[in-house]
Amino acid sequence: MDTLSHALWGKGLFGYRKYRWYSFLFGALPDLFSFGIYFCYIILFSSSPLMERPTRSEIPEWVYSLYDISHSLVIASIIIFIVYKIHKEFAFPMLAWPAHIILDFFTHSIEFFPTPILWPISDFKFDGIPWSNPIIFFTNVLLIFLLFIYRRKKASS
Repeated sequence: MDTLSHALWGKGLFGYRKYRWYSFLFGALPDLFSFGIYFCYIILFSSSPLMERPTRSEIPEWVYSLYDISHSLVIASIIIFIVYKIHKEFAFPMLAWPAHIILDFFTHSIEFFPTPILWPISDFKFDGIPWSNPIIFFTNVLLIFLLFIYRRKKASS
C-alpha cells in the first residue's frame, strides 16, 4: 500500500487521543524507515535519479534489511511494549505501526517486497493482492474516506 494511505489509516484509526498526529507518522514509519532512507540515498549519492520502479537487483540489500526490521510485528510489538511501560499514552498512536504491517501483509505480492510479518522468528510471507490492483486501490480510498467521515461525526457528537 502507498505510504500516504498508511499514514491516513494510522491517523484515522489511532489519531483521536493524545499525541494524535504521531499516529500519522507511525502509520508511515515502516515505509519511511526503508524506502524513505533509500529515496534520500538516491537523491544524495546517485548520479541518475530514480524515475520509475527499480528492479529487485537495483535495490541495495540494506533496503531489504531495513524493510524486514520495520515491517515485522515482532519488532513493532517489542518496541511498543517498551514504550507502553515508559509512557502509556504515547504507545496508543504507535499502534498505527502494526496496522501498517497488517495492511501490507495482505496488499503486497510475493514478487515485490512481501511483508515479513514474523521476522526474525520466521521468514513466512504471504502472497497478497498488490495495492495497485484497481479493486484494492479504490476500496482503500473509499474505506479511508468513510473512516474519516465516521471520525468527524463521532467527534461532533
